[in-house]
Amino acid sequence: MAALEADYPGLAMHGVVGDFERHLHTLPQGGTRLVAFLGSTIGNLDPDGRAAFYAEWRAGLVDGDTLLLGTDLVKDERRLVAAYDDAAGVTAEFNRNVLHVLRRELGAQVDPDDFEHVALWDADAERIEMRLRARVETRCLIDALGLDVTFAAGEELRTEILTKFRLPGAVAELAHAGFGTIGQWTDPAGDVALTLAQVDG
Repeated sequence: MAALEADYPGLAMHGVVGDFERHLHTLPQGGTRLVAFLGSTIGNLDPDGRAAFYAEWRAGLVDGDTLLLGTDLVKDERRLVAAYDDAAGVTAEFNRNVLHVLRRELGAQVDPDDFEHVALWDADAERIEMRLRARVETRCLIDALGLDVTFAAGEELRTEILTKFRLPGAVAELAHAGFGTIGQWTDPAGDVALTLAQVDG
């Protein structure tokens, strides 16, 4: 941040460490503010979650404040599935890592090797769903949570959603929360987008 402020003397930046679903109220007040939510993290929320998130943003901003939102766009199903089920198995290890975290942080009794990675395209919801599918009947015991679950062979656990957007849909969701879109831009391939929106009085 210091480097950016040095290069742009009129730019004031304030870092906040927190959970973006719980600490939006800690954003600094005053001045003309641009809130940037980049990458495609917004796609990890379902429609109700996004609506609540936008509403909380809107409640914490005032007239003239702007929001820059990054979204991953809908594209060919084969490309999407291949991206989340790559041949090198990188995403599979990322997905199974949730089981390693449960073992390390909560002492869960579960064998990550008992599960295989699955990435599916849900055409109706226009999202990728990442799941873990039990290879064999297996038990997951987490004493810290009072949880004892047995998975039948072939039973799946959804671990993540990755919604893909269309440009009009992003505008509509923001409008519903009280934001007016100023502009939208995509990369040359049309894979990702930025939407700049302003608080509507």
